[in-house]
Amino acid sequence: MNASTFVRPASAAREKYRASMSMHAMAVGCAMAALLVVAVLTPGFISLPNLIALTGTLSLIGCVAIGMTFITLGGNIMSFCLGATCAAASMLVAHLSDAGAWLAGLAGVALALVIMVVQGLVIGLFRANPLIVSIASLSLILGVTQYVAGGQTIYVSGDALSMLKSRVLGVPAPLLVFVAAVVVGELMLRFTRFGYKLILVGSNFEAAEVGGISTWRTTVAAYAAAGLFTGVAGILLAARYGSGSMEFGVGFDYSAISAVLVGGTAIGGGQGSVLRTMFGVVFIAVMQSLLLLYGLDVQFQYLLIGLVVLAAILLQVRSKS
Repeated sequence: MNASTFVRPASAAREKYRASMSMHAMAVGCAMAALLVVAVLTPGFISLPNLIALTGTLSLIGCVAIGMTFITLGGNIMSFCLGATCAAASMLVAHLSDAGAWLAGLAGVALALVIMVVQGLVIGLFRANPLIVSIASLSLILGVTQYVAGGQTIYVSGDALSMLKSRVLGVPAPLLVFVAAVVVGELMLRFTRFGYKLILVGSNFEAAEVGGISTWRTTVAAYAAAGLFTGVAGILLAARYGSGSMEFGVGFDYSAISAVLVGGTAIGGGQGSVLRTMFGVVFIAVMQSLLLLYGLDVQFQYLLIGLVVLAAILLQVRSKS
């Protein structure tokens, strides 16, 4: 058995993957073009208030979706507690805002990191089911925050986070933060050993272990990355609403995983990128904005977005077959 025995199947797999991604990109591109046409023709969509609201929503969902991308790429599908983690971080940021924006922001990111790293350790070391761990973590976060804050909204002190409400050359600061997060996330995946190992672990867990990769450390690092970007989203959340509350994070997990899958990251892990997630975020954010402008109920919004996600999953399944 020679090297060509292995090279040919690997090469065929790469060609099949490229073909499937081209088909997915074409489908998403056509859907995005159609969505933008509808958006431009919708009264009020290109108004300044709506565009400002859109960039705010895009930035919040986007940062959470970047965090979700690392979890999904590592083969752990998704987390049900990123929204709650983001909300808890926003509450801590608001609580410490009188001590200064930088201290409050660092504390919020640190809290999100701790929450997600603990989950990564449980999943990585004990091979626990990631979905069950995230559900248990969601319950713990809700319980602890309810006990500590008594279900109350915590308000930001004065204009401590005013810098995140400003504009730079006319561009809203939260949008710039999101773009920076996309760049950092993509660099982490493309140009670091961590990104290389994460893709391998998500592609074939057993082969990664045989190859000498510390799978539990890679899993912990993936959840740490998710905590980092979710903590940033928590800062943006506190700045946007001038307060922190657990209610603010409701629905973020659903929107984030929708953006990840629509963007083309494989639900089974090992294939995808932060850049693709960015396009998925734009698609989901524009769609949500349009549904709001047309006055559709939240339940109907979830239905339509769910159908879009289902179509994305079916497209992935078909491309693998």
